[in-house]
Amino acid sequence: MLTIIAVTEPVLITTAAEPYLWALVVCGVIGAGLGLGAVWFLMRQSRRLAAQSAASHLELAKREAAVAAQEITSKAEAEIRQHEAELNRDLDRRKMEIELMLREIRSHEESLGLLDHQLEQRQERLARENTAIKQARDAMRDLSKSLRKRLEGVASLDGEEIRKQLRAEVTFECQEELRALRKELLERSEQDLVQEGKRILVATMQRLAGKPNNDLTATIVQLPNEDMKGRIIGREGRNIKSFEAATSTTLLIDESPQMVLISSFDPVRREVAKLALEGLIKDGRIHPASIEEFVNRARQDLDLHVAQLGEEAVDRLKISGLHPESIKLLGKLRFRFSYNQNVLDHSIEVAQLCAMLAAELGLEPHIAKRAGLLHDIGKSIEGEYEGSHALIGADFIRRYGETDIVVNAVAAHHAEVKPETVYAGLVILADAISASRPGARAESMTSYIERLGRLEKLAMTMPGVQLAFAIQAGREVRVVVQPSVVTDEQAHALAKDLRQKIEEELDYPSTIKITVIREQRYTETAT
Repeated sequence: MLTIIAVTEPVLITTAAEPYLWALVVCGVIGAGLGLGAVWFLMRQSRRLAAQSAASHLELAKREAAVAAQEITSKAEAEIRQHEAELNRDLDRRKMEIELMLREIRSHEESLGLLDHQLEQRQERLARENTAIKQARDAMRDLSKSLRKRLEGVASLDGEEIRKQLRAEVTFECQEELRALRKELLERSEQDLVQEGKRILVATMQRLAGKPNNDLTATIVQLPNEDMKGRIIGREGRNIKSFEAATSTTLLIDESPQMVLISSFDPVRREVAKLALEGLIKDGRIHPASIEEFVNRARQDLDLHVAQLGEEAVDRLKISGLHPESIKLLGKLRFRFSYNQNVLDHSIEVAQLCAMLAAELGLEPHIAKRAGLLHDIGKSIEGEYEGSHALIGADFIRRYGETDIVVNAVAAHHAEVKPETVYAGLVILADAISASRPGARAESMTSYIERLGRLEKLAMTMPGVQLAFAIQAGREVRVVVQPSVVTDEQAHALAKDLRQKIEEELDYPSTIKITVIREQRYTETAT
């Protein structure tokens, strides 16, 4: 520290005190220098500490920024993967649609090619028939001349003998033309009947608009939260075991959020389990006693609901006089499916088709409608009966007062019993239309391809078959035979044999049209 001494009065400094004065001055200068050095050192230390603190904060900020950037990158990658999966699914769906469209185009091209081939064959046949007619005309003229000469030679014969000889000779000469004329008349009559039948079917189907059925694999119950899964399972699985034993179903509880899947082959039991589980979730008390209570309550509610469904179906079709047990079984059909087609909707649709077909044909629509509604009632009858659902249903409705016409129509709709009336044929036809219309029944792509493959392989097993193509979604098979091996008559017989073989060995919806093509070409080149 530098000390300044102010001297107000003149002081006499002696020579002896001068060294002390200079020492004092030097000490002050040294103190000032030390003070400045200490200040500089402290400032330098504070700067170094500030720099270290700033570096540590900067490093922490960099690490936090790296973590945030990594999270953002992960989210972006997840969103990219999700979008990529959605795009792949959309691309697969579009590829399937394009493939189906290409198949339809190929089918139309094949149809057009076949029509062109048939037209060429028809033109060739007409040319051959014209030539044959001219030849027959010339032959008749020659025959008449020869007959005139022979008659002149046998003028002495009796008139009756002459008529017999003429009849025999004319019959022999015109036998081929008579056969061709008979064939033409039969084909024309058959074509007229087919066209009239198609007109009636088209007029009927245009009056009925059916809705497509959705795929149904299991019953899903939504849960309010994830904790409910533990309550449903219970301690050591006590609750879920009691529920499965009471409902005869299986509960599948997995990692799917807030849902439980009920599995059972019996759709009625699955519906009872669904109603009971929804009631337990809403009530909140889940233990073996309450499970038994809610299952019994669900069975009672379902019985009332089934009866209501049957009444609604009967009221919708305006059918009267059905026994309550029959109405109850009709309601149970709501919970049964055939190839994912709801059986009750199918029965109502068949009833409407039967009524409209009967009206077109001048029959009684009420009887046809009644038979169409009851034709699948055997599917809702449980195991106390033995036999197919058609025979079981027919026996059931016979016991409850249905007429013989309705009973036979129900029993014969799968050709297990011979149809005795036209109404049985109407039920068979309406059942096939309802089952085979587009969107009625679902079929996986694998089973569809396997069915077409079996149809083509079965056609290829026939003798003389060169190629076989299943088209029109498996409802038609076109067979190309070797013309050097199979004649026209054999081709007709081959079509009948193939039809019988398909009926015996394959299981298929609706009908399959069989077309046998025999073509032989002769080509020469003039030079």
